[in-house]
Amino acid sequence: MFKRILIANRGEIALRIIRACREMGIETVIVFSEADRGAAYLDLADEAICIGPARSAESYLKIDRIISACEVGGAEAVHPGFGFLSENAHFADVCRSCNYEFIGPSSEAMALVGDKNSAREIAQKVGVPCVPGSDGLIESEVDALKFANNVGFPVLIKATAGGGGRGMRVAKNAEQLKTAIQQAVQEAKSAFGNGGVYLEKFIDSPRHIEVQIIADHHGNIVHLWERDCSAQRRHQKLIEESPSPCLTPTTRQAMCEAATRLVKESGYTNAGTVEFLLDWDNHFYFIEMNARIQVEHPVTELVTGIDLVKTQIRVAAGEKLQFKQSEIQQRGWAMECRINAEDPDHHFRPCPGTIEKLIIPGGFGVRFDSHVHAGYTVSPTYDSMIGKLLVHQSTREDAIACMRRCLNELRVDGIKTTAPLQLKILENHDFQEGLIDTLWLEHRFLKNP
Repeated sequence: MFKRILIANRGEIALRIIRACREMGIETVIVFSEADRGAAYLDLADEAICIGPARSAESYLKIDRIISACEVGGAEAVHPGFGFLSENAHFADVCRSCNYEFIGPSSEAMALVGDKNSAREIAQKVGVPCVPGSDGLIESEVDALKFANNVGFPVLIKATAGGGGRGMRVAKNAEQLKTAIQQAVQEAKSAFGNGGVYLEKFIDSPRHIEVQIIADHHGNIVHLWERDCSAQRRHQKLIEESPSPCLTPTTRQAMCEAATRLVKESGYTNAGTVEFLLDWDNHFYFIEMNARIQVEHPVTELVTGIDLVKTQIRVAAGEKLQFKQSEIQQRGWAMECRINAEDPDHHFRPCPGTIEKLIIPGGFGVRFDSHVHAGYTVSPTYDSMIGKLLVHQSTREDAIACMRRCLNELRVDGIKTTAPLQLKILENHDFQEGLIDTLWLEHRFLKNP
């Protein structure tokens, strides 16, 4: 087992990893930017090293500075968390070439599943249903129009690299297709340094279901069931839950087995998430795989009782998984609200600033993962998420009731947050009945809350 791990991230996920390491008897080195200097969570690590100014490109994305911090801090391994360099195959390669274990998949597997086009090819090879898509990347507008005419409009243009909704556009007709491709290519180049795009048939009003998997270096692969992430705006998730309220037992089993087949074929190890769309006829389609721990991983931890971050570390250290597939059960119902420093009443405008007062809800089955505190200044430089409010109860009805109570208790003075909106969503009949899809929030709820 590692004696000292460097955490190449910030905020809530950095604190999450520090806590897991502390319980495992592992020392931690945390890197930070000038914008995060003085953050309280830094004091919980054994050593903190500044790696640059506020801009991510000059700090959290600077591979050479992170490797230097590993050397200075005496780390044996690097945990990338999520975001930043977590899905950068080159970074994983550099870490390992410098004799620092990267807590994640191999760079080869990461590149394979991280590229949406090659991931689709793997999925098709092992019989995982895929959304009808173009045969490889789109090389010309003529090819794009030919595909669109064959499968029928609307079509979805998707960047082959990255995620988070960037490099994605919908074209409803031939006239829109040319402009949508140009926009997607430019956005993908800017965000990921890769302008490659491909086309998929647009699935109207689907659910978004993802399957958590983890695999060790001894050939053991398990899934930890699914999370439903359909409550989202512009591909950004606001509420996640497990189990999904819309899956039948048969479809759930088939989807989880499909995810496991894909992971096995790709030679993937460590934690990852296989994402699917589910249509209203209960047919599911593979869309992509995330080669890292997810923001919403605590939802799975609550329903399975398995600590995913500790398991990641054990796998990276060469240990076998401590559980078998037959031992992993979904117990009760878990739900997460991402609390973002945004103003939903003004087009989700970011709301950086100082938190003047913070009251955190508690009680049976309540968890709040956050690095913020009263007096903490939310920076405009980074992601707007300031915490994750989670509940775990015996039924979905109880989980919704508990989350509503918690959102009412939560108090974050000094800045605006998404909590009031999430409370309204939980009080909505459609959400309570599980009758939502990925477009419900934007196209129906926000227009008529």
